Order: sequence, then C-alpha cells, then structure tokens
Amino acid sequence: MATSKRTGASSEPSAAQVPYVYDGTSPFPRDEQAAGTRAPRWQLTPVAVIVAFPFLALALAGWVLWGRLIGPVDVMLALVLYVVTGLGVTVGFHRGLTHHGFTPRPGLGVMLAVAGSMSFQGNVIAWVATHRRHHAFTDRPGDPHSPFRYGTSLRGQLRGLAHAHVGWLFAGTVTAAERYAPDLLADRRMRAVSRAFPALCVLSLALPFGAGWVIGTTLHDALTALLWGGLVRVALLQHVTWSVNSLCHLIGNRPFRTRRYDRATNLWPLALLSFGESWHNTHHADPTCARHGVDRRQIDPSAAAIRLLERVGWITDVRWPVAARLDARRR
Repeated sequence: MATSKRTGASSEPSAAQVPYVYDGTSPFPRDEQAAGTRAPRWQLTPVAVIVAFPFLALALAGWVLWGRLIGPVDVMLALVLYVVTGLGVTVGFHRGLTHHGFTPRPGLGVMLAVAGSMSFQGNVIAWVATHRRHHAFTDRPGDPHSPFRYGTSLRGQLRGLAHAHVGWLFAGTVTAAERYAPDLLADRRMRAVSRAFPALCVLSLALPFGAGWVIGTTLHDALTALLWGGLVRVALLQHVTWSVNSLCHLIGNRPFRTRRYDRATNLWPLALLSFGESWHNTHHADPTCARHGVDRRQIDPSAAAIRLLERVGWITDVRWPVAARLDARRR
C-alpha cells in the first residue's frame, strides 16, 4: 500500500470517500437515504392505522354476517366506490398529477384528487412525490419500494417482495415534496386536498355507512354496507395498488426496453382490477403516455375514462400513444 512521505497516511480513499456504484444484483446499502429523509417514529402510527384498519372487516364480518349473506346494495356500493376511488388514484394521482399525461379543468383536477384521497393511500402530495421518486430511481438505491432492495437471490427477492408490497410504508423515510412535487406544493387547491386527507378517509367510510342506512333503514344494513363498501373495498384497492409496486417488478413480461436496472413488467391478470395500471412495463417505457395498455386486447379502463373526459371537453392535451415512439422501444 502506498503512503504519503509527509504524513505516512494512506493515499487510497476511505470507504466513505468511494462513491457507491450499484451493480444490479447486490442489496441496497443499509444507510441508503437517496432522496429521502428519516421520519420521526411517531409518524409511523398513522401509517399503521391506515394499513391495519381495513382488516377490522374480518372482525366485523364475524359479528354482522354470522349465518347471513351479502346483499345487492352492499355489492353496488362496493363496486361504485371502488371505481370512483380507483380512478381517482389511477387517472387523478398517477396519470394526471404525477406524469401530466393530460390537462384537466381545475375543478375536475380537484375532484380526482379528492376521489384518490378517499382510497386511504396517503395524501395527494406525498403520493405524487413518492411515485416520482420511484421513477427517478427505479429498482436501484433510492427507489422507495423496489422488490430488489435485498438483492436478487431467492431469499432476497422474497424479502424484497414483502418490502415492495407493504414493508416500505414502515421504512421510516419521507420523500421530499419540495424536490419531487414542487408544482403541487405551489397549488393551493392541492395543498387544501392534502390537508383534508384524514377527513376524506372518514368520508370514504361514512358514505357507504350512510347509504346503507338510508337504503336499508336498519343498523345492520348500515354495517354491512360499511363492511363491503368501506373496509373490504379499501383493503382490496390498497393491495391491488401495492401489487403493482411488488408483483409488477417481479412477474410478467417486458416487451419494451426501459432504463438500466428497471425491471417493470406487464402483468395481465391485474389489468381490470388495477384499471390498466398493471401494464407497468409499457408505462415505464413511456411514463407520460395516458394509455398504458397500448397493444390489442390490453384492457385499460383508466385510458377509457380519460378518452371519455376528453370527448366531453373536461380534459385537454392528452398524450396518447405514438406508434413510432413505442416501436422504437420494443425489444
């Protein structure tokens, strides 16, 4: 080892001085804090409540539905609210606010943000900032929910799958909205929707409870509506969204080239439930495109909703797929 003649110190850089270079297979460094800051531990309590709360449905089901059947009103309320809040996430939070795949009228943008907030997936500004960070560091250090965080071994990928699905919510890091969502921070309407997130979660459960009581006229009817149209609906949509983070980076096909280390996949079984979000490889190949299911027989309900809103004049400047651009990125 060479040493300095003047001081006798090593001329080789220390470990702290050597920049970390990701090789595509190793676990992410334990102290990896790229684009994120450590949150106080008390802030994880609301996260735990949001994640665990829908599973109260199991206890409620045992009490309310012992020996009874689900009713048509429960199914109707669950379906309607699943579509409304799901499109609020996919069309509003994701394709609109995060990637600017279209320009909505101001009132519609607020309505979509409100609907997405009722999904119990976090306030609109935090959601957008986290997803933009995911695209900036996909499947490499800095990605908040990569299933490859613990490496590419079988054990590492199983551990990473759990992390990407729900574990990342408890990692204790906060994505800086000032860096990743300054446009939303500058929008007073989005700031107001963000502040209203707790109240919108309450509203998301109060609506099916109230509708069940009004339609069925009994407390039992209100509780079954709360169970299926509230708790079960929230839990299902949460896990479908989180499955895009986890499964859609591990399972499926990759017809389009993406950036280095980006392993996003297309997973057709999730297409309908995720409103087209599971055409994830296509999305990562062309993030600002308003349609993710670009090939034949690729169902994309979010794109259909965007097309309808465009036709009635509520949104403009839609970034529809460009065949030449897509063909240039096919494998």
